[in-house]
Amino acid sequence: MKNRFSISHYNFDSNLEREIIDNHRDYLSWPLVYFLNDQQTKYAYVGETTDVVKRMKAHSKTHNKKDLTAVNLITSDLFNKSATLDVEANLIRYINADGQYHLKNANLGIANHRFYQQKEVYWELFSDIWNELRTMGIVRHSLEHIDNSDLFKYSPYKSLSAEQVVSLKLILECLLDDATNVSLIQGGAGTGKSILAIFLFKLLKTNLDDFNFADFDEEDLELFELLKSVRAKYGELEMALVIPMASFRKTISKVFKNIQGLSPKMVVGPSDLAKNKYDLVIVDEGHRLRRRVNLGPYFKPFDDTCKALGLDESTASELDWILLQSQKSLIFYDRFQSIKPSDVLRSRYVALENSPSTRIETLKTQFRCRGGNEYVKLIHDLLDSKVDPINKFQSLEYECYLFDDIEQMVNEINRREQSDGLSRMVAGYAWEWISNKDKSAFDIVIGDIKLRWNSVAIDWVNSPKSVDEVGCIHTTQGYDLNYTGVIIGPELDYDFETKQLVIDKSKYKDKAGKNTINDIEILKEYILNIYKTILLRGVKGTFIYSCNDNLRKYLSQFIATRTTTEERPNLKIVDEPNRKTIPFYDLEIAAGSFSELQLVEDIRYIELDNAIHNQERYFACRVVGESMNKIIPNGSICLFEKYTHGSRNGLITLVEMTDFIDADFGSNYTVKEYSSKKITTEDNWRHEEITLLPKSTLDYTPIVLRDEETISLKVIGVFVKVLGF
Repeated sequence: MKNRFSISHYNFDSNLEREIIDNHRDYLSWPLVYFLNDQQTKYAYVGETTDVVKRMKAHSKTHNKKDLTAVNLITSDLFNKSATLDVEANLIRYINADGQYHLKNANLGIANHRFYQQKEVYWELFSDIWNELRTMGIVRHSLEHIDNSDLFKYSPYKSLSAEQVVSLKLILECLLDDATNVSLIQGGAGTGKSILAIFLFKLLKTNLDDFNFADFDEEDLELFELLKSVRAKYGELEMALVIPMASFRKTISKVFKNIQGLSPKMVVGPSDLAKNKYDLVIVDEGHRLRRRVNLGPYFKPFDDTCKALGLDESTASELDWILLQSQKSLIFYDRFQSIKPSDVLRSRYVALENSPSTRIETLKTQFRCRGGNEYVKLIHDLLDSKVDPINKFQSLEYECYLFDDIEQMVNEINRREQSDGLSRMVAGYAWEWISNKDKSAFDIVIGDIKLRWNSVAIDWVNSPKSVDEVGCIHTTQGYDLNYTGVIIGPELDYDFETKQLVIDKSKYKDKAGKNTINDIEILKEYILNIYKTILLRGVKGTFIYSCNDNLRKYLSQFIATRTTTEERPNLKIVDEPNRKTIPFYDLEIAAGSFSELQLVEDIRYIELDNAIHNQERYFACRVVGESMNKIIPNGSICLFEKYTHGSRNGLITLVEMTDFIDADFGSNYTVKEYSSKKITTEDNWRHEEITLLPKSTLDYTPIVLRDEETISLKVIGVFVKVLGF
């Protein structure tokens, strides 16, 4: 095998064909990926081809590619058609989110390709390609940094699910149907409503000539034909994306700023609609459109907009503004995220649903939360008091724990911020915002723990101080977090006699959220919707602390409890396996290799609360010492997934080293974060250096293995989570 890959830079000019033929004769009919760009204008285009000369000729004759001045050809003997499609799709996603270049690519035809050795070979290859592009100055940020960025999360360069494609077709058909004025897309938190809204906006604002038909499948062709019909009917659509919440609106405006063909001015608030009429208005978070109730300083702007539109302010709502100022409207809506009396009433949306000029589609698949629909159902059932205590929630893909100790939860969120980023504390509105006027004051005081509300209202999640503060519903709705620590305030409790959740209106501090409400059940619904929303922010996990003992006791029937280290119960260790067990290896007494350890006859097992899927993939070990205490407390029993293939970079791994004794373990094993550098030779590649990084509050030195030393290292497993003690 020759080099794993190479990146060759050329000027995009009349000499390019000759240079490609002279330098890449072996790749003229071989799949490759290319990156066209101009350093001055910062425009770029990513593509893949099996006929590079023909493709470059075509681009040189295309109007919107003529201003590009350079091309980088990415070649590899490992490439096949599926691999280049995958690398192309990943480059489009990550280069767009990196922010260095504005891509001229369209967003149709990007698919999640599944093929042989995709993870074990090609993701690591892509990571190496990305690192080389960073070395060349073409891209700036690491893949890990981009994964947590808003530009990546809300990028229009996504492959849509089958469910989203159906909704997209409905929307395009609605634009072509003179009898239909409204598309109402209903979906719960995390079902991809915002992604679909942004994808559609980019799709409708992309020149038809920019689409790469070579990558289209049958579904893409069907969508493209609908898109052409829409363009034929409307020409250049006058469009606006309406987002009611100012914080989320600012975030999406930043995303639009970095996308070719889009502009921050296209993202507007509801009152901006008075300035123009539109062919299409897309509304994200439609459940947060307002009516004239508890508006505070917004009363006057609301009345002025109603007056400008000729509407009666006493009966009109922002939903009426949408319908009046758009020929067609697309509204994304979740009734369980309506959180205060100023929100447009549910009855108004029911009337809209029943209108003959409305088409309705529902999104059900969970995209945000790795706990999937099972976790979403648990949260809804818990807060609707409709769940029976059969089994506690358990998932190897999602962490959900109840905490008895608020300090421990705060510390856990801080640890996750260190390891994963985007980990925040969020609470119900049960405390006054004192620190808004007195910066030295604390708002949330629970025992010895003193916390402050968010110091900024706009884009708080990404603000520098957010790690040390507590967000509320208004600063987190619409956002994704990796881990969320949710404080359920004293306004919500559980009554074991009635078997119902109850609220204390006096302890709910959002005046605009409770004034004018006389029916306690209506207020309860708003408060429960707040918690349904913030409990579904976490992508990787949610931690919960309840201020009220009864509510904590109720929740503990369904959610595993994390107590303090001293009080945490031991895991159940048994001698015989069953459908709920995984192997437990004691590395402290291990003398031989891990493969030998797995063969001992007196192996023991840990019994989990519930049976797990693919349990043969997992095992447990006790991690001793303080070298990983930011993430793994000393003495924890941890769950590992057996390592089989794929990149280890950035992952916490259990490794075996024949030439090294870990001082903590007293054996040939250690648990550290894995990082490696590779070197490419004429015939193969090898590790040049492997670094095993501690994550500790104490002063530990990284373990660095170079050249031949790397041969003695074997990755046994990848850390999943702490199980207990």
